[in-house]
Amino acid sequence: MKEIGVGVIGYGFMGKMHSYGYKTIPLYYQGLPYTIKLKGICDTVPGVAEAAAAQQGFEFSTMDPDDILNNDEIDVVSICTPNVFHKDLVIKALIAGKHVYCDKPLTSNSTESAEVLEALKDVKGQTTQMALQMRFYPATMLAKKLIDEGKLGKTYLFRTSYLHASGTNPMKALSWKQDKKFGGGGVLLDLGSHAFDLMYGLLGEYDSAYTLLDIAYDERPNAEGKMVKVEGEDTSITMVKMKSGPTGIIEASKVASGTNDELRFEIHGEKGALRFNSMDAGYLEYYDNTIKEGPYGGNKGYTKIDCMSKFEKPGGGFPNPKFTISFTRPHAHSLFNFINNVYEGKESTPSFAEGAYIQHVMEKCYESADKNAWVKIDD
Repeated sequence: MKEIGVGVIGYGFMGKMHSYGYKTIPLYYQGLPYTIKLKGICDTVPGVAEAAAAQQGFEFSTMDPDDILNNDEIDVVSICTPNVFHKDLVIKALIAGKHVYCDKPLTSNSTESAEVLEALKDVKGQTTQMALQMRFYPATMLAKKLIDEGKLGKTYLFRTSYLHASGTNPMKALSWKQDKKFGGGGVLLDLGSHAFDLMYGLLGEYDSAYTLLDIAYDERPNAEGKMVKVEGEDTSITMVKMKSGPTGIIEASKVASGTNDELRFEIHGEKGALRFNSMDAGYLEYYDNTIKEGPYGGNKGYTKIDCMSKFEKPGGGFPNPKFTISFTRPHAHSLFNFINNVYEGKESTPSFAEGAYIQHVMEKCYESADKNAWVKIDD
């Protein structure tokens, strides 16, 4: 049986999540024609990789990414570092002949993303994929299916939010995600990348955008407790026009008090509507506008479709598909999609080209905020 060796670079939250996904794939999907082996873990913070290897069962740990990239027993590399390091690591991994799974966003800016796409031109037989796991909830996959089947007809408008409350405390230490030097921006690149990608996956390409950005607190303490200037935005609100017709609002914020990890959308069309909230992720709500009204409204109204853990085949049998879904499950399904395509020698989606497109869209949003004006995405 073929063994697929895995190396993970960066062992912060996402490094743990990717490691979890790789380890649980054989539980979710039985009878696979390959095995997944955690080979190497890398983190530049002393002691982190060593502890991760002991806890998660990696064969070796290192502080040097080259030890991962140059290891012949490693077939697949997960890039889980701060954004500023993505470009160089992705390109080096591609040159080394690795299959690459990269956390979002692809890079810190569109110029770097273009360099990645240029490097891809010389790649043959390597599978790449973005970690944009919001596409892999059963409910969001069903939403895509219903839209593609024409259940909504012509779409008119939508609203999408990805909200956290993690930044509401003004004394919370500044993280790298709010430091432009490491993250390239703020919440627009962090949470917004998921929201923009999900609407792109459901409704197609963007035509134009108008963005407003806000920083809740001008200063925050750094890791040493010193007050420093905040450069990365806490809130982004964008009005968009899609090439397919609808107008929408996409917002992302880490100062949305009362929320936890809440991705939600509503899409309204001629024949119907859809709505979803990740806090109730087992369900997709569908409104059939073609049903005729009767006394007291008849049967018109939203239907709460039971999606739970019922992924597309092979959807796995653990836990039972009837059980509620968790935040970790779409991560595992996204990784399974990638690993399965690695095994079968296929291209994967969301691709690096799609990641680069979302990067470009978000960069145009930053341009809009700077100009305080609408911008065309294709310009």
